[in-house]
Amino acid sequence: MSLTLYDTMARTKRPFVPQDPRRVTMYVCGPTVYNYSHIGNFRPVVVFDVLFRVLRRLYGEGAVRYAANVTDVDDKINAKAAEEGVPIEAITDRYLAAYNADAAALGALAPSVQPRATQTMAAIIDLIGRLVRNNCAYAAEGHVLFDTQAFSDYGTLSGRPLDEMIAGARVEVAPYKRHPADFVLWKPSKPGEPEWESPWGPGRPGWHVECTAMIEQELGLPIDIHGGGIDLVFPHHENELAQGVCADHVGYANYWLHNGFLNMADEKMSKSIGNVALAHDLLEQQPGEVIRWALLAAHYRQPLAWTDDQLAQARNSLDHLYGVLGRARHVPAGGSAALADEQLAPLMDDLNTPSAMAELKRLATELDAAVRRDQPAAGAIKQDLMALAEVLGFLQADPQVWFQGGADEGLKAQIDELIAARDTARVAKDWSEADRIRAELTALNVEVMDGPAGATWRIKEQA
Repeated sequence: MSLTLYDTMARTKRPFVPQDPRRVTMYVCGPTVYNYSHIGNFRPVVVFDVLFRVLRRLYGEGAVRYAANVTDVDDKINAKAAEEGVPIEAITDRYLAAYNADAAALGALAPSVQPRATQTMAAIIDLIGRLVRNNCAYAAEGHVLFDTQAFSDYGTLSGRPLDEMIAGARVEVAPYKRHPADFVLWKPSKPGEPEWESPWGPGRPGWHVECTAMIEQELGLPIDIHGGGIDLVFPHHENELAQGVCADHVGYANYWLHNGFLNMADEKMSKSIGNVALAHDLLEQQPGEVIRWALLAAHYRQPLAWTDDQLAQARNSLDHLYGVLGRARHVPAGGSAALADEQLAPLMDDLNTPSAMAELKRLATELDAAVRRDQPAAGAIKQDLMALAEVLGFLQADPQVWFQGGADEGLKAQIDELIAARDTARVAKDWSEADRIRAELTALNVEVMDGPAGATWRIKEQA
């Protein structure tokens, strides 16, 4: 069974064949760190984390090199630093730490490397110099611009005529451009903004050039997989591709993957229009796995509507899975750690996470039945459940912690005493006392769950 991925360039699903199975390379465009990131920014983080996990399972953990960049020089960062009267590093360090903490809370593995634009400046300047020497870029009024007319395949990734691509896109109009689609590689900094020395004068890089320089430096070109949101196809990824090929590279990325928008109220979630839900805030209300489940509930290439119902359904699904694990806590996982083809098949088919999550539920139902019937197969089923959950990034908590996370230590001790007293009453067949204690637990907003290995409990969500 081979992994197939939908390639934006080819506009079809293709079997994934790495250039070197001993060194599989993937690059995903990361955050611009000037504020907390909204939940839409984390959809690619979670999607490509699943792909990272699948690739590691197929080729080995040490064989996959995954780079996710950080844009830490930008107009928004400059404005935030000026507003607070601090260096840009104070802004970028603060929000990069918050971003990484939120990503970890959502179950995302750390990338192999996380290059920052400010720490890649020498490579950026070298790349621009090669483009100028190759007559693919030109200096004009203190700027250096990429000449899109020098790349005959410009537009092949997005697959639209150039005039159509320019209309309404993030294309800056300037009198020094030879063509409206030409884009900035280097520009002078404004007074008070950070700047770096270059052959074209002090300044800073444009938006697109940093990613190409980082890929060259961290992974080498061409790479196996380039990922990001669908909004990056044009102009960002189109421009990356043009730069990379024109800088003496035969290819750029062998597979281009793009996730769909996350929508709120029928609009793309965006800070610019104010319809955002910050991941940082959501994580104060729900466990990270609940948010991760909601983000993976639709196929990654499809739009995803973000609603309170999505989160409630995600919580219910995970409560069910953790409930099964709690009832099977006395069963040691056994059997092979390798997943059967049928269990991994949905993810091998272009990361079909909804089908993989349905398979997770099926395995949980099968495990629950095996536990209730005390069947020997329970251990092997539990192993399969946990192995698939690990690839998806779920069931990483202890079931008891999952359900009891809302209780402080004093309340936990009180509940444990009541549970023990109820167990004693049940053994003595003092049903009235057992019922009285259950009512006391219910008054504490506690749900008791009886199973073959004894009673467990959870704090019920407030209505």
